[in-house]
Amino acid sequence: MIEEFYDFPQELLDLDAKALELCKEQFAHLEEIRDYNQLKMLRAFTDNKVSATHLVGSTGYGYDDMGREKLDQVFAQVVGAEDALCRSHFLSGTHALTVALFGLLRAGDTLLAATGAPYDTLESVIGKGESGRGFGTLQEYGIHYKEVPLTKDWQPDYEAIAAQAPGATVCHIQRSRGYTVRNAFDLDTIEKVIKTVKAANPDIVVMVDNCYGEFTQKREPIQVGADLMVGSLIKNAGGGIAPTGGYIAGRKDLVEKCAHRLTCPGIGRELGCTLDVLRQLYLGIYYAPGVTCEALKTAVYAQCILELMGKNPTPKYWEDHNDIVTCFEAGSAQALTGFCVGIQSGSPVDSYVSPEPYAMPGYDSEVVMAAGAFTLGSSIELSCDGPIRPPYACYLQGGLNFTASRAGVLLALKKAYFSQD
Repeated sequence: MIEEFYDFPQELLDLDAKALELCKEQFAHLEEIRDYNQLKMLRAFTDNKVSATHLVGSTGYGYDDMGREKLDQVFAQVVGAEDALCRSHFLSGTHALTVALFGLLRAGDTLLAATGAPYDTLESVIGKGESGRGFGTLQEYGIHYKEVPLTKDWQPDYEAIAAQAPGATVCHIQRSRGYTVRNAFDLDTIEKVIKTVKAANPDIVVMVDNCYGEFTQKREPIQVGADLMVGSLIKNAGGGIAPTGGYIAGRKDLVEKCAHRLTCPGIGRELGCTLDVLRQLYLGIYYAPGVTCEALKTAVYAQCILELMGKNPTPKYWEDHNDIVTCFEAGSAQALTGFCVGIQSGSPVDSYVSPEPYAMPGYDSEVVMAAGAFTLGSSIELSCDGPIRPPYACYLQGGLNFTASRAGVLLALKKAYFSQD
């Protein structure tokens, strides 16, 4: 059927057919996870008695916004947390992480990054090197920072974590990979890190950056011992429908602290109008398990066909998936850019645009990004990016529905590796 709409070389179509056959078992596994999480989601909506009145927003200060408060309750139940802030007021995942860090840490405290260097944009928040300097980084506020590098095989260094944990106030765990070539951490690994750091320092607060990880498994980080988890609503948790926003979920006392940084001290969660966005947030969260499954199927398919081409993707298509991201070494700046151009050409919005490398704020090298999305920057929609630096690693994520995303992957492969240009 796909050849009726797109002109692909026969060699690529043969790879496509073989990949579809090989992926059947993994697709069934992902659909089982989807069904479990969708029923969990439905139960959270019904248990909390969501009604049509909760879908209507507020203006001004947003006093007594029942829909805003109910959404927090629904999201908290879904992820197994005592409390949550699930709000359109978060500008991005990095903003939600920033609010959490500034909510939890005070001058003289220490932040411990237990899983190596955090994602590029968070380095500016911490104040590593020259990034973010002069704009109010954590270090400028007198907060200390320690980092435990991963081992050579991209695993947590448990002995070093235990040695660094005493005296630290907050432990940061990043579930997804950022711009590294490691796989996302599974929940068993995250649980082991949490137990290690808590054994060394029972008072430490463990915060998990859960971006790209929501609904990829039947459990979430709170359910394996994390005190707080943080993420974005224009990734998995918003189902491709939420137009903006993020969340912080976990222990009630910690969420309350964060609420007073999201707004201001003394006001906390009591204010924040929702205008006309609540219906989209509810609908997006409700659809999130199904959409995340579509993105995971896209990842598995892409990994399989890349494996058949000898590109050694991470993770492998037959492995368990703990985020929606696929990473592989494109081989050159030209191939990396070409793959992104192909993804863009298979996007429903701005398909005619050709991505080019650009010096983006918060990154230490030029980055090429493809994201022809209904929501600007949404990476639950099919998107692709990578820094223009060796080894020219390419990061593919998202996909609102598998059929269209499969076409996008094939267009990307054609442009990067089968084009005669």
